[in-house]
Amino acid sequence: MTVTQREVSPDEADIRLDRWFRRHFPALTQGVIQRLCRTGQIRVDGKRAEASARLAPGQTVRIPPLPDPKAPDRPADAAPPDPRGRGEMERMLLYRDEHIIVLNKPSGLATQGGPGIVRHVDGMSRALMTSPADRPRLVHRLDRDTSGVLVLARSPGVAAKLAAAFRSRAVEKIYWAVVVGRPVPVEGRLDLPLTRRDPSQAGLRGERIAVAEPDDPEATHAITDYRTLDHAARKLAWLELRPLTGRTHQLRVHSAELGAPILGDATYGEWRENGNSALIEGFSDQLHLHARRLTLPHPSGGTLTLEADLPPHMAATFKTLGFTAPAARAAVRG
Repeated sequence: MTVTQREVSPDEADIRLDRWFRRHFPALTQGVIQRLCRTGQIRVDGKRAEASARLAPGQTVRIPPLPDPKAPDRPADAAPPDPRGRGEMERMLLYRDEHIIVLNKPSGLATQGGPGIVRHVDGMSRALMTSPADRPRLVHRLDRDTSGVLVLARSPGVAAKLAAAFRSRAVEKIYWAVVVGRPVPVEGRLDLPLTRRDPSQAGLRGERIAVAEPDDPEATHAITDYRTLDHAARKLAWLELRPLTGRTHQLRVHSAELGAPILGDATYGEWRENGNSALIEGFSDQLHLHARRLTLPHPSGGTLTLEADLPPHMAATFKTLGFTAPAARAAVRG
C-alpha cells in the first residue's frame, strides 16, 4: 500500500476530518483515525491535523497506508431501507426540497442510536432516500422525549453548512413548554452556566446536567430567554423558550432553576419532593417540551421558517387548561 493524496470537494466544506475519513473509508474505526492523526500519518495540506479539524474545499488530505478491514460485512448504511418505515416518516414530514428534509419528531422517538436504542430517526430516515447518495444526515439533535422541528441534510456539504449555522447561532429556535408553577418575573433571561454532574453523587434522580458553581472549570455558557404566554392560576403555565446556546438539557435545567420545572420531567422536576404531585394528576406524564419553530439560513440562499404542531399529549393538556395555540404555519421562505 502507498500514500495517496485526495482533494476536499466543494460539497465537503466544513466537515470534520474524522467524518471525512469515515465517509471515504467506512471500514476505519474512530480509534484508528485518531491514532493516525496523533502520529502525523494523516495530514492536511502537508501539516499535522487533529481528528476534529474542519476541512475547506481544495485542501489536500494525505491518506497513509490503511489497515485492511477486519470483516467483509456489509455496513448498515448499505442495507436496503425498510419500506414499512416510509409511511411513518412521510407522516412526520413538514418540508422537503433538494437540500433538506424537515420533520415533526414525535415525543418518545430517539434522534439517533445508542445503547439499547434500536428505533431512531437517523436510521428510519433512510426510508426517504431516493438514491444511494441521498442519505439524510442529522445536523442537530432533540432529546428523545422532546418533540418538534428536526432538520436533516441531503448531502455532506449541506450538512456541514447547517451544522455551522447551528454552532454560530445563526438559527433561531423557539420551544413551547408547559411548566409547573408560574415564573416570577413572567419573562426574562436566564444566564446560568451548566456543568455535567458526577453520577456518583448521592441523592440525585439521574440528573446529568446542573447549574455550575462559579469556580467550576468545566462550566459551559448557557443562555435562555423566556416569556409566559398563558397560565392557569399559579399552578401551570405555558412558556415560550428561546435558547441562545445549545447545551445538553439546557431548557429543562433552566426551567427547573427558574422554579417552574417542565411538566412530565421526572429527572429535573421537583414537584413530587415538594408535595405538589396533585398538580399533575389528570395530565400526561410525558415531557411537555416541544420545538415549535426554527428559522435558519437556507443552503441555497435566504431564510426558511418552519413550525410544528403540538404532539397529542401537549395538545390535550392545552385543551384542558384552555390554552389556545395557533396552528403551525407552512414553511416560509424569505
